Amino acid sequence: MALTNPSRTGGRYGTAAGTGALAVLLLVAVCGSPAYVGWAAGTDPNTAGGWFLQLLSWPAWRFDGDGETGLLAGNLRAVLLVILAALFLYLLPTSQVARVQASGTQFFSGWAAYVLASGFASLLAAFLGPDPSLLTAIQSAGTGATYGFLSGWIIGAASLGGRA
Repeated sequence: MALTNPSRTGGRYGTAAGTGALAVLLLVAVCGSPAYVGWAAGTDPNTAGGWFLQLLSWPAWRFDGDGETGLLAGNLRAVLLVILAALFLYLLPTSQVARVQASGTQFFSGWAAYVLASGFASLLAAFLGPDPSLLTAIQSAGTGATYGFLSGWIIGAASLGGRA
């Protein structure tokens, strides 16, 4: 009888980066949807719960593009967030998890990847969107990093569900 756990090489477990990327896609799809954004706008922002629910709607996307910015420019932040988060989830934890086999590294790597992805997505969307300016991009990156820091624990927790 072996005293160690068998390695999970089978196909029934996903990778930590894969489960984190799926969580990012679901979080942005659900909390950024027009239905959720409209519902969260009705909560009281002067309470912790209402403020957090509104914060979760930050990567808002929509189906209807207004005439000036268009559909892609309006949704650029949400699209970049999903792409960059998946990229950072695959890049960041590889060296950490290889050295330290602990679930804490998966959690914090997933969280950090989401913070970085939120800040960069917001910065790039400000530069690539209509009326780009350095001040707007820096302010937007700060808002994105705040969103990533306060909601990234969800992605970090989802990253715990996969193997390294």
